[in-house]
Amino acid sequence: MAWYIPFLGSPPRVAVLRLQGMIVSGGRMGGGLSDAALAPVIEKAFRKGRPAAVALAVNSPGGSPVQSALIAARIRRLAGEKNLPVHAFVEDVAASGGYWLASAADDIWLDASSVVGSIGVISAGFGFPDFLARHGIERRVHTAGASKSLLDPFRPEKPEDVERLRAILEPVHAAFQAQVRARRGGRLAEGDLFTGDVWVGEAAVAKGLADGLAHMVPKLKALYGDKVRLVPYGMRKSIFQRFGSRILGEAMDQIEERALWARYGL
Repeated sequence: MAWYIPFLGSPPRVAVLRLQGMIVSGGRMGGGLSDAALAPVIEKAFRKGRPAAVALAVNSPGGSPVQSALIAARIRRLAGEKNLPVHAFVEDVAASGGYWLASAADDIWLDASSVVGSIGVISAGFGFPDFLARHGIERRVHTAGASKSLLDPFRPEKPEDVERLRAILEPVHAAFQAQVRARRGGRLAEGDLFTGDVWVGEAAVAKGLADGLAHMVPKLKALYGDKVRLVPYGMRKSIFQRFGSRILGEAMDQIEERALWARYGL
């Protein structure tokens, strides 16, 4: 069955929505993928020009689980309203929140070297109590509420704080698993796919995390015909975002993003 219905003899259009970069909470100066920033772009991709389908070009090492859920839910909501198929094409990486975004599609296609998975949740930080002690620095913390101070990096780690953190991470992990199971269903292979491990190319397909190896243009031509028109949509950075952030400096954001990409050798 064809994916599209010809309209007045016009070639079918597929909206191509680029989802590239770290997934961040809204309002960060340096950009990144967030639901607030992407909302108008996603809306336009689904509504403008009567597309036959929407294709997601995904290249993300992950980030905020909440923003991942919001973006994926928006894609699914519009796909249902418009009754449009959604195809995801993974480039270098769709890991952690990046895979959450890819799972919003009806099918997922990879390059032979694409990295996908990392279906887990992580919290990382540093501890400096010995450094303070060596330099004769006293840490003073006063709280109203026994649970107000959690994993203070300048105080020794406490087992009860680790348990409290685990109680936060596990529901997020459960929500991620529910998303993947709901979207991939019976395509998932037997075994535990939710350990945070990653797979490459054919191995990811064998696990049911993707549907095959294919690049966007030839695959969309195979689905919608050689005359299909691919219409790109993506976030545009303002002049301030392009140049102002360099002036003001966002070293920590850049370090964080580089660290995420570096986990996958990129």
